[in-house]
Amino acid sequence: MITSRQSRAARALLGWTQETLADRARVSLTALKRLESESGLEVYESTRDEVRRAFEDGGIVFLNSDQGVGVMLVNRKRRS
Repeated sequence: MITSRQSRAARALLGWTQETLADRARVSLTALKRLESESGLEVYESTRDEVRRAFEDGGIVFLNSDQGVGVMLVNRKRRS
């Protein structure tokens, strides 16, 4: 499950605004703001899935371990 901190960090790595992410994920800006809120607001799982997919399409990898969570931007260019 994507956390609010992971979403904000991934956006920062990609240089995306909330508006850009909402457009790419095909979710409302209000839903995205709820997801990124530190208040623990309820968010549909489908919204989280759409946001995660948009990030992954942009090159973000989500990291989850017993030591914590994070994000990483990967270079998807392949060598010929």
